[in-house]
Amino acid sequence: MGDNSCPNEIGLIEACFYSPDMSESIIPPEVRPKPAVPAKPPHVVAPSPTAPHGPQGLGGLGGGMGYGGVADRAPGSGHLGGGSTLLGYIGIDTIIEQMRKKTMKAGFDFNIMIVGQSGLGKSTLVNTLFKSQVSRWSSAWGSEFKLPKTVEIKAVSHVIEEGGVKMKLTVIDTPGFGDQINNENCWEPISKYINEQYEKFLKEEVNIARKKRIPDTRVHCCLYFISPTGHSLRQLDIEFMKHLSRMVNIVPVIAKSDTMTPDEKNEFKQRVRKELEVCGIEFYPQKEFDDDMEDKNENDKIREAMPFAVVGSDKEYQVNGKRVLGRKTAWGVIEVENPNHCEFALLRDFLIRTHLQDLKEITHNIHYETYRAKRLNENGGLHPISANDTQESNL
Repeated sequence: MGDNSCPNEIGLIEACFYSPDMSESIIPPEVRPKPAVPAKPPHVVAPSPTAPHGPQGLGGLGGGMGYGGVADRAPGSGHLGGGSTLLGYIGIDTIIEQMRKKTMKAGFDFNIMIVGQSGLGKSTLVNTLFKSQVSRWSSAWGSEFKLPKTVEIKAVSHVIEEGGVKMKLTVIDTPGFGDQINNENCWEPISKYINEQYEKFLKEEVNIARKKRIPDTRVHCCLYFISPTGHSLRQLDIEFMKHLSRMVNIVPVIAKSDTMTPDEKNEFKQRVRKELEVCGIEFYPQKEFDDDMEDKNENDKIREAMPFAVVGSDKEYQVNGKRVLGRKTAWGVIEVENPNHCEFALLRDFLIRTHLQDLKEITHNIHYETYRAKRLNENGGLHPISANDTQESNL
């Protein structure tokens, strides 16, 4: 056959892919999948602005969709690990608001113990701290109450609300402490009470059917009142803080500091700090619990100011056209919240406004954990909890 027509199907196929004018067959290109664009490693430097094309982006696009570029970041977007950025708002930051709502619904517990001799103004100071009648004199007991001959523990609870935040405040008083002729081992009832609260919390934790929210009666803070003698600590003061500093957060305060001159007050504070250091007594906030440099710097200032020289009063007076809490004397009014008159404002801000949550965390993570580990390591551990005990604890 002289023409180029294909005689059969095979010849047709050959004629379609072969031409006498071409030296070789035409092979159709192989279709291959497009390779995936690898993520930009964190150590790769971004290309210079003079590059012909922008940085490699998502889906092979250049320019504004690149990884890690400042111009590519959407407003409000966050960061991923390895230097990448989120390309849109997710809402991770709302977890703070979620936690706030749940915490406000549950409320707070704060248990403060006051220890010191009679007549140092312990109840008055606590009333001044919380601007409420929360002491034993105004709640559980009457003014005719007689101080006991031995140390007793009295706890009074109140619910205080401010700005929608509810806090169950428990004030634990220790009448009779240091008032006897023989005060040997007078701290033992206090130590026993603190350990009993740890034991109560531990038993609730190990129950098989435990409560969703365990009532917290543990002592979060112990205010120890030092007499304003201007000389030195008593042996009772040293022994008490030495025995209890490892089981509770102790905050020493100098009571009725208006009985001393400013120079006497400063000298007495330095002497007290020196004695505590020599005796190896660590008060709150302890240096070993500082989390970072910011905490250390803040707590160093507090440690230098302690023990706080305070004055308490629940009476108001008119000073320069304002009503202030204070103590009236022959030469004027000592304003409780005036930092030039005393350090009550420092104590209040420290206890309530900056370190209240930290006091609770140190109590749970350090003091309670120390007790729990010791208790569980004892021979026999915890006593078996009977069904009756479980029923009573869940009532």
